[in-house]
Amino acid sequence: MSGIHYQIFGQGQPLVMIHGWAMHSGIWQSFAEQLAQHCQVICVDLPGHGLSEAIEPFSLENISDSLMQALPVQQFSILGWSLGATVAIDMASRYPDRVQSLQVLAGNPLFVESVAWPGVKAEVLDGFAEQLANDVQQTLVRFLGLQVKGLADAKTLLQQIKTAVQAYPAPSLQALQAGLQILKHSDGCVALQQLQCPVSVLMGDRDSLIPLALADSLKRLQPAIQIHLLENAGHVPFLSHPQPLLERVIADL
Repeated sequence: MSGIHYQIFGQGQPLVMIHGWAMHSGIWQSFAEQLAQHCQVICVDLPGHGLSEAIEPFSLENISDSLMQALPVQQFSILGWSLGATVAIDMASRYPDRVQSLQVLAGNPLFVESVAWPGVKAEVLDGFAEQLANDVQQTLVRFLGLQVKGLADAKTLLQQIKTAVQAYPAPSLQALQAGLQILKHSDGCVALQQLQCPVSVLMGDRDSLIPLALADSLKRLQPAIQIHLLENAGHVPFLSHPQPLLERVIADL
């Protein structure tokens, strides 16, 4: 697919960055520009998001294949945030000859909780899906609010996110609903367990969407995974805690 939009910042070792649900690559442009002082950063828009063309169906495999076909570099490290982490795990699993290392930021290979795995309750995603059908804009605002919930500067961060997100039209209702289905039903635990490339997981200790218990589950799944907790950070540490996150990302490249 040729309709995937991306921006390139800096030079050196390539790092591909993939944004989360309902967002676009502009959400972390400031962070990407800082990171580009240390490596080449390639920020992509998921299909149907930002300036990228839509795909049908909007499935995990189709998303991964579309990005892989469009990326201008053959080998790279990859950093995926939230839904982007789910995509990044799939890409690393199915294209091991191209992905040199994986960084999971505020992501979970099994996003919805089960008896044996910590995550969000399925009702949370079901609620978003139901509300989307009635009011896309209000649903997105609620979701954005969850990302900064409990942080001291939540109001300022929420405005930053809103401003960035509104720079481009929202994805279609179909893409938003399909993205929630990917989060609800995808299970990347086996894929993550079997990866041969270096894997690091970066978590905010105040993230309302990614439970702290995930750290222990990931270490049991694959002891070689590096877990890094960002103190007092929520779901958007690239906005709330850019410097400690920057140092961590650079160290794990």
